[in-house]
Formats: sequence, structure tokens, C-alpha cells
Amino acid sequence: MKGEATDPILMEALEWFVRLRDEKSTTGDRRAFEIWHAQSANHAEAWTRAAEIWRRLDVVQPEFDRVRQSPTRLSRRNIVAGSLVLASGLAAVYIAQESGLLAEFKTGAGERKSLRLSDGSTVELGTYSALSTRFTGSERRVDLHQGEAFFDVATEGGRPFVVDAGPGSARALGTAFDVKFVEGQATVTVARHAVAVRSGAAGALRIEEGWQVSYDRAGLQQPRKADLASVAAWRRDRIVFEDTPLRRVLAELERYRRGRIILTSDRIGSIPVTAVFDTRQTEAALQTIAETLPIRIFHATGYVAFVYPAS
Repeated sequence: MKGEATDPILMEALEWFVRLRDEKSTTGDRRAFEIWHAQSANHAEAWTRAAEIWRRLDVVQPEFDRVRQSPTRLSRRNIVAGSLVLASGLAAVYIAQESGLLAEFKTGAGERKSLRLSDGSTVELGTYSALSTRFTGSERRVDLHQGEAFFDVATEGGRPFVVDAGPGSARALGTAFDVKFVEGQATVTVARHAVAVRSGAAGALRIEEGWQVSYDRAGLQQPRKADLASVAAWRRDRIVFEDTPLRRVLAELERYRRGRIILTSDRIGSIPVTAVFDTRQTEAALQTIAETLPIRIFHATGYVAFVYPAS
């Protein structure tokens, strides 16, 4: 998820904070907290910082409501309320601009957009995504700043179609293909014909129909067979998970909702999840996860949800 915490003691304090505010908390929970709090000065300090985060959330909430209700309100792309920044041991709530702010085409949380480019190619832009075009007489270049897009490329000899996403690119070879670029990793999936994918110092790798490959700053990974129906599910308002770690599931669901999802404990982040969710019903998805896994979800405000172990 965006801006995950790096201070484990502070995250423990946040977990205790949401657990004790939960109506299901027990006397045993409170006694266990008292033991934890008394263990060291670091625990007591982390508890104070967690309380300050909560106080700041309460302060930010009315202002964010005011901005969202304004006729000239900023979109989800430009403002994040109640986000937690935990760097160098400091925690604070901030409102920040995100990547893709100056992109030519954008979508907000839960929004999709269909585009027809000047060369006749079509693009379906997924949730919380940003894209720009740079067409010249010698090439057609697209920048996917963030998010996901499905490209159906118009054939045009002598002017290649290239999608840049993060530290790599995908060149169409008479193609329809999907590119997803989230949290520094890009995945290219070929629905028709082939794509030449390049990242790092290695040469271009040809990916055929029905296959996909991922890359990040470390370079290209091994190509793998793709489940095209699952990859395309977002275009039908569905999202498919198969033995996917909970932390990745929450990160993906966060792209479809307004607000943050904070995972307070690493020990539940690896729990595998297999499910199909409606992207228009992310709160219902979170509720289903809470009912089927040993976790609880606490909604601190309308925009921040804390996920923590049930016991």
C-alpha cells in the first residue's frame, strides 16, 4: 500500500489503538495492552505518537469533507487525506500531490475511461491511472505514469507504438495488450499477437499472445502463461485474486476506493486470499475478508481503514 509504515513499534501501537477502540475488545485485550505498554520506554513513546496520529486524523477529517464538497474540489489524484507518513521515526498526517498530476488523461478511484488516440488506437484506462501521449512523425509513444491500461493498437507502418511504464517499455507488434504499473512494478500481458518488452540493459524480450512478463528496477522477470480472463476482469468491474498475499489484496482494493487502508501487522500480510470481488463494492470486499480471515478492520474515519489481527 502507498506509504507503508517502517517503524514496527509504532505499528504495534497503532494496532493496540484500533484494537482497544473496537467494540469487540475484551478485558484480556486491555490487560495485554498494559503489559505491552509497560515493557519499555519505546513502547510508551510509540503509544503517545499513535494517539497523536489519531488526533490529527480527527482534525483533518472536517477539512477533507469541506474540500470534497466544494464545487472546485480537488480530485483523488491530487489529494490524500488522513495518509500516514512514517519516516525517520516521525509520524504525521499529510495532504500530498501524487504522480501523474500533469498527465494528459487521468482517472480517479473506481473510475474507468475509454479513449481514442489521434492514430485511431483505443485505450481503456483503469482506476486511479494516469497516461500521456507523445506522438511524432517517427513514433507513437505513450507514458503510463501509474495504474493500468488496455491498448488496442492501430496498425501504422513506419511509426512504432511504444508504451513507457516505469523503468521499461513495451513495443506493440500488431497488438492488443494490457500494461499495469503499480508500486514500481510493471506487468505486460499480451491479448493478441506479440509485444517486445525492454527493461534495463538487456535486449528486448518478445512476449507472445497469452503470455505476460513483469519488470522493475532490477530488470525483466521470467515470462509466464497468463490467465487472460483474470487480467481483463477489471474491465468488467471485477478483480480476481488467487492465493494472493493479503497485503497485495489490500493494496489493490485501495486503488478502487477513496482513502487509505493501513495494514498494522506484518504477520497477517502473507495470508493467502482467493476471491473475486466487485470493484464497485470495495467496502463489501473488506467486510468479506474480515469475515473469512483471522483479521479485523477498524474504520477510523470515512477514509482510513486499519487492518489488524483478530487475536
